[in-house]
Amino acid sequence: MPKTFLPLGRRRALQGGAASLVVLGLLLWWLRPWAEEPPSGTIRFSTGTQAGVYHEYGKLLRTEIDKDMPDLRVRLLTSAGSQENVADVATGKADFAIAAADAVATYKLDNSAGADRLRGVARLYDDYAQLVVPPDSDIRSVADLRGKRVAIGLPNSGVRLIANGVLRAAGIDPEKDIKPSSDGIDTGPKRLGHGLDAFFWSGGLPTDGLSRLAEKSASAFRFVPIDVGLVAKLHDQGGATRYYRATKMPESAYPTIQRGDPVPTLAVSNLLVTRNDMDPRLTEWLTRTVIDSRDGIGSTVHSAQLVDVRTAIYTDPLKLHDGARRYYRSVKP
Repeated sequence: MPKTFLPLGRRRALQGGAASLVVLGLLLWWLRPWAEEPPSGTIRFSTGTQAGVYHEYGKLLRTEIDKDMPDLRVRLLTSAGSQENVADVATGKADFAIAAADAVATYKLDNSAGADRLRGVARLYDDYAQLVVPPDSDIRSVADLRGKRVAIGLPNSGVRLIANGVLRAAGIDPEKDIKPSSDGIDTGPKRLGHGLDAFFWSGGLPTDGLSRLAEKSASAFRFVPIDVGLVAKLHDQGGATRYYRATKMPESAYPTIQRGDPVPTLAVSNLLVTRNDMDPRLTEWLTRTVIDSRDGIGSTVHSAQLVDVRTAIYTDPLKLHDGARRYYRSVKP
């Protein structure tokens, strides 16, 4: 039987159509699962105090989630901060939360309830320890806090974990050698010089509570350095202190206060955490939103500009959640 030859133009058209189908198929595979129906339902997201960076980040992330997953309801929960957030996720009171790595490590080292269920979604940005005093204060170092009225953060907050560690590194017993109070970033700035000689804060840079205080006056407050030697002594305490690193708060954080001078301090990474039983598909979608929304959220919460897909996978001391791992694999170059 004689062969039938297609006209050259038609043959090329068919070949081009087949190639297009292959490309389309590959494209749909690459975009997986974003071509699928977005997850729906309700999740509880624990943040922090309303004046802190955690809560502001949570609000902005909820807006971005609503764009990507319009049928997913996000309930924002306020909290004392990192330590409470870790416990709430581990015990099922919250589904996702932001928490500093030292608080996560402490919870695991204490073998607290549900610690083995915790999983990482993304490494976000760093918190910086900030020790604040009135501008005319005689406090020049952490050691000078002895006998002073010092706010060490809310109970179960990451601030308190850091403050207690820093004080002990300076040879100060937080319970006996100072007059401690539980003020956080919501009340600490107002009470500075009016019942408080100093307060500790740990958060992303800049923090609105301090920025608003700085806007009132260029001499509203002053930072006390936490130097490298003190951080080294802090590391000697062992445990979760290995997650602290000596650094300097850049002069651009609070320019009217710092006046071109960086401040020696310590930093710790923040993690987005969840549990191992969280739906992998939902977690994959959420991870994508966290990474893709960096620039949008970062225009308001400046510290969020540091969220990066290349470092987000490092969620030590937690293993990556399966859904998050699936996302990172899909975008791996």
